[in-house]
Amino acid sequence: MDLPRYEGNIHPDEWICNIQKFDYYWRAKYGLGYLDIAISLVDATIKLPDDIFTGEELRNALKEDISFTIFKNTNKRKLQSLKYNLERNGGDTSKFVSTFRKLCYNAEIDDIEEQKKYLYKTLPNNHFDYISNEFYKKMKDVDSINELVKRFEDIVFEESNLIRNESIVALKHVATGKYLSSIKNLSYITGSKSQMV
Repeated sequence: MDLPRYEGNIHPDEWICNIQKFDYYWRAKYGLGYLDIAISLVDATIKLPDDIFTGEELRNALKEDISFTIFKNTNKRKLQSLKYNLERNGGDTSKFVSTFRKLCYNAEIDDIEEQKKYLYKTLPNNHFDYISNEFYKKMKDVDSINELVKRFEDIVFEESNLIRNESIVALKHVATGKYLSSIKNLSYITGSKSQMV
Protein backbone atom coordinates (compact mmCIF):
# COMPACT_ATOMS: atom_id res chain seq x y z
CA MET A 1 0.00 0.00 0.00
CA ASP A 2 1.39 3.39 -1.04
CA LEU A 3 0.83 5.78 1.86
CA PRO A 4 0.35 9.44 0.91
CA ARG A 5 2.94 11.68 2.57
CA TYR A 6 2.00 15.17 3.67
CA GLU A 7 4.28 17.69 1.97
CA GLY A 8 2.05 20.75 2.10
CA ASN A 9 0.54 20.35 -1.37
CA ILE A 10 -2.86 19.00 -0.30
CA HIS A 11 -5.42 20.42 2.11
CA PRO A 12 -4.73 19.03 5.62
CA ASP A 13 -8.40 18.14 6.13
CA GLU A 14 -8.46 16.07 2.95
CA TRP A 15 -5.14 14.39 3.72
CA ILE A 16 -6.17 13.43 7.28
CA CYS A 17 -9.50 12.10 5.97
CA ASN A 18 -7.61 9.92 3.47
CA ILE A 19 -5.34 8.60 6.23
CA GLN A 20 -8.30 7.86 8.53
CA LYS A 21 -9.80 5.56 5.88
CA PHE A 22 -7.03 3.03 6.61
CA ASP A 23 -7.25 3.21 10.42
CA TYR A 24 -8.60 -0.32 10.83
CA TYR A 25 -5.93 -1.73 8.51
CA TRP A 26 -3.07 -0.04 10.41
CA ARG A 27 -4.42 -1.09 13.79
CA ALA A 28 -4.65 -4.71 12.64
CA LYS A 29 -1.31 -4.82 10.84
CA TYR A 30 0.93 -2.47 12.85
CA GLY A 31 -0.92 -1.97 16.12
CA LEU A 32 -0.94 1.78 15.48
CA GLY A 33 -3.86 4.12 14.93
CA TYR A 34 -4.11 6.62 12.09
CA LEU A 35 -2.72 9.47 14.20
CA ASP A 36 0.63 7.75 14.80
CA ILE A 37 0.88 6.81 11.14
CA ALA A 38 -0.19 10.30 10.01
CA ILE A 39 2.44 12.02 12.15
CA SER A 40 5.11 9.71 10.72
CA LEU A 41 4.02 10.62 7.17
CA VAL A 42 4.46 14.38 7.62
CA ASP A 43 7.48 15.64 5.68
CA ALA A 44 10.53 16.43 7.84
CA THR A 45 10.58 20.05 6.64
CA ILE A 46 7.26 20.62 8.43
CA LYS A 47 7.93 20.98 12.14
CA LEU A 48 5.24 19.60 14.40
CA PRO A 49 4.91 20.16 18.15
CA ASP A 50 5.63 17.14 20.36
CA ASP A 51 2.28 17.29 22.14
CA ILE A 52 -0.14 16.17 19.40
CA PHE A 53 -2.71 13.73 20.80
CA THR A 54 -5.71 14.16 18.49
CA GLY A 55 -6.45 14.47 14.80
CA GLU A 56 -7.72 18.00 15.43
CA GLU A 57 -4.38 19.02 17.00
CA LEU A 58 -2.54 17.57 14.00
CA ARG A 59 -4.86 19.38 11.60
CA ASN A 60 -4.29 22.69 13.41
CA ALA A 61 -0.51 22.19 13.48
CA LEU A 62 -0.45 21.52 9.74
CA LYS A 63 -2.58 24.61 9.07
CA GLU A 64 -0.20 26.78 11.13
CA ASP A 65 2.81 25.79 9.02
CA ILE A 66 3.90 28.20 6.26
CA SER A 67 3.41 25.46 3.65
CA PHE A 68 -0.35 25.66 4.20
CA THR A 69 -0.36 29.45 3.71
CA ILE A 70 1.52 28.95 0.44
CA PHE A 71 -0.90 26.18 -0.55
CA LYS A 72 -3.93 28.44 0.07
CA ASN A 73 -2.39 31.38 -1.79
CA THR A 74 -1.48 29.14 -4.73
CA ASN A 75 -5.09 27.99 -4.95
CA LYS A 76 -6.32 31.60 -4.79
CA ARG A 77 -4.05 32.50 -7.71
CA LYS A 78 -5.34 29.48 -9.65
CA LEU A 79 -8.87 30.64 -8.89
CA GLN A 80 -8.04 34.14 -10.16
CA SER A 81 -6.72 32.74 -13.44
CA LEU A 82 -9.55 30.21 -13.91
CA LYS A 83 -11.72 30.99 -16.96
CA TYR A 84 -15.05 29.51 -17.97
CA ASN A 85 -15.18 28.27 -21.55
CA LEU A 86 -18.58 27.85 -23.19
CA GLU A 87 -19.50 24.29 -24.11
CA ARG A 88 -20.12 25.33 -27.72
CA ASN A 89 -16.46 26.42 -27.71
CA GLY A 90 -15.23 23.10 -26.33
CA GLY A 91 -15.68 23.84 -22.62
CA ASP A 92 -16.95 21.43 -19.97
CA THR A 93 -19.23 23.03 -17.38
CA SER A 94 -19.16 20.02 -15.06
CA LYS A 95 -15.36 19.95 -14.97
CA PHE A 96 -15.24 23.75 -14.56
CA VAL A 97 -17.63 23.68 -11.58
CA SER A 98 -15.67 20.84 -9.97
CA THR A 99 -12.40 22.75 -10.37
CA PHE A 100 -13.98 25.99 -9.07
CA ARG A 101 -15.38 24.29 -5.96
CA LYS A 102 -12.10 22.46 -5.27
CA LEU A 103 -10.07 25.67 -5.55
CA CYS A 104 -12.48 27.50 -3.20
CA TYR A 105 -12.18 24.61 -0.73
CA ASN A 106 -8.38 24.48 -0.94
CA ALA A 107 -8.08 28.26 -0.57
CA GLU A 108 -10.58 28.11 2.33
CA ILE A 109 -12.85 30.66 0.69
CA ASP A 110 -16.09 30.04 2.56
CA ASP A 111 -17.65 33.50 2.20
CA ILE A 112 -20.37 33.27 -0.47
CA GLU A 113 -19.89 36.89 -1.56
CA GLU A 114 -16.21 36.26 -2.21
CA GLN A 115 -17.10 33.07 -4.11
CA LYS A 116 -19.54 35.08 -6.26
CA LYS A 117 -16.78 37.56 -7.14
CA TYR A 118 -14.38 34.79 -8.11
CA LEU A 119 -17.05 33.04 -10.18
CA TYR A 120 -17.95 36.29 -11.96
CA LYS A 121 -14.28 36.89 -12.83
CA THR A 122 -14.14 33.49 -14.56
CA LEU A 123 -16.65 34.64 -17.18
CA PRO A 124 -15.13 35.47 -20.58
CA ASN A 125 -15.09 39.15 -21.50
CA ASN A 126 -16.36 38.65 -25.04
CA HIS A 127 -19.35 36.77 -26.51
CA PHE A 128 -20.84 36.26 -23.06
CA ASP A 129 -22.89 39.39 -22.57
CA TYR A 130 -25.99 37.49 -21.51
CA ILE A 131 -24.34 35.74 -18.58
CA SER A 132 -22.40 38.82 -17.54
CA ASN A 133 -25.57 40.90 -17.49
CA GLU A 134 -27.70 38.27 -15.78
CA PHE A 135 -25.11 37.11 -13.27
CA TYR A 136 -25.57 39.66 -10.49
CA LYS A 137 -29.34 39.81 -10.94
CA LYS A 138 -29.70 36.07 -10.44
CA MET A 139 -27.05 35.78 -7.72
CA LYS A 140 -28.50 38.42 -5.41
CA ASP A 141 -30.05 36.14 -2.77
CA VAL A 142 -27.68 33.17 -3.09
CA ASP A 143 -26.41 31.99 0.30
CA SER A 144 -24.54 28.72 -0.36
CA ILE A 145 -22.00 27.30 -2.80
CA ASN A 146 -24.57 24.73 -3.97
CA GLU A 147 -27.11 27.44 -4.78
CA LEU A 148 -24.38 29.50 -6.47
CA VAL A 149 -23.46 26.57 -8.72
CA LYS A 150 -27.14 25.78 -9.43
CA ARG A 151 -27.85 29.36 -10.50
CA PHE A 152 -24.68 29.44 -12.60
CA GLU A 153 -25.80 26.23 -14.35
CA ASP A 154 -29.25 27.78 -14.96
CA ILE A 155 -27.66 30.85 -16.55
CA VAL A 156 -25.34 28.71 -18.70
CA PHE A 157 -28.29 26.59 -19.83
CA GLU A 158 -30.36 29.67 -20.72
CA GLU A 159 -27.43 31.18 -22.64
CA SER A 160 -26.98 28.00 -24.68
CA ASN A 161 -30.54 28.39 -26.00
CA LEU A 162 -30.22 32.04 -27.07
CA ILE A 163 -30.35 33.04 -30.72
CA ARG A 164 -27.12 34.83 -31.54
CA ASN A 165 -25.29 36.11 -34.60
CA GLU A 166 -24.95 33.41 -37.28
CA SER A 167 -27.59 31.17 -35.66
CA ILE A 168 -29.71 29.15 -38.07
CA VAL A 169 -33.39 29.72 -37.41
CA ALA A 170 -36.48 28.20 -39.05
CA LEU A 171 -39.60 30.36 -39.09
CA LYS A 172 -43.00 28.74 -39.49
CA HIS A 173 -46.05 30.72 -40.57
CA VAL A 174 -48.76 30.10 -37.96
CA ALA A 175 -51.78 30.35 -40.27
CA THR A 176 -50.48 28.28 -43.20
CA GLY A 177 -48.06 26.00 -41.39
CA LYS A 178 -45.46 26.60 -44.10
CA TYR A 179 -41.86 27.47 -43.38
CA LEU A 180 -40.60 30.82 -44.57
CA SER A 181 -37.67 30.79 -46.94
CA SER A 182 -34.84 33.24 -47.35
CA ILE A 183 -34.22 35.52 -50.28
CA LYS A 184 -30.54 35.40 -51.12
CA ASN A 185 -30.18 37.55 -54.25
CA LEU A 186 -32.37 40.47 -53.33
CA SER A 187 -30.72 43.85 -53.00
CA TYR A 188 -31.96 45.87 -50.04
CA ILE A 189 -30.74 48.67 -47.80
CA THR A 190 -31.57 47.62 -44.24
CA GLY A 191 -30.40 44.83 -41.96
CA SER A 192 -27.27 42.74 -42.39
CA LYS A 193 -27.38 43.22 -46.19
CA SER A 194 -26.56 39.58 -46.71
CA GLN A 195 -29.84 37.73 -46.46
CA MET A 196 -33.51 38.57 -46.02
CA VAL A 197 -36.50 36.47 -45.04
